[in-house]
Amino acid sequence: MTAPVAAEKTANETKVAAKPAPAPAKAKPTGQKHGFKLNEFIVYPAHGVGQIIGMETQEVAGFSLELFVVSFIKDKMILKVPTSKVSNVGMRKLAETNVVDKALSTLSGRARIKRTMWSRRAQEYEAKINSGDLVTIAEVVRDLYRSDTQPEQSYSERQLYEAALDRMAREVAAVRKLIDSEALKLIESFLQKGPRRGQKTESDAADDADEEDVDRAA
Repeated sequence: MTAPVAAEKTANETKVAAKPAPAPAKAKPTGQKHGFKLNEFIVYPAHGVGQIIGMETQEVAGFSLELFVVSFIKDKMILKVPTSKVSNVGMRKLAETNVVDKALSTLSGRARIKRTMWSRRAQEYEAKINSGDLVTIAEVVRDLYRSDTQPEQSYSERQLYEAALDRMAREVAAVRKLIDSEALKLIESFLQKGPRRGQKTESDAADDADEEDVDRAA
């Protein structure tokens, strides 16, 4: 009984071996999940630029949960982000070079400060900083910037300005392969190109009037 079985197996193996070999499957990049890969720098809206230092799986309530392990070196913080929640939390890749260029150009524009209570403006600025959008963050930097010839910022203005400046500088540095101090100098150079506050064109005055109308309606 044993010999026929062995013969049958041999025949089957020979038959399988005689088939044309299938085309090899395209290998996926090692450690890549949802478009992100190990050691890649990313932007997490609430914390800015971080680096994916690991990918791990944890058992939670009987379910297997895949996680990105993100390090924010300057903040000395480790964040674990479920791979399935990446889109929901707004985690994204670093901005493209054209977006960085647009953000830098935004710094040279005229500051657009609404005539509303500071508490309301502060909330709007904070929301912009935590939006994760580089151009929107650049608008906050532009609006809160003060040159040496202008009145100093208040304490709360300074805090928001530095938070926005830090977020922007880190991403510019990561994209352009600069150190943070070089990115800050680059940002400062664009800010200094902006028009002086107080000098408005007719179109600027019209824009201000529109903003006031919106504020009254609100």
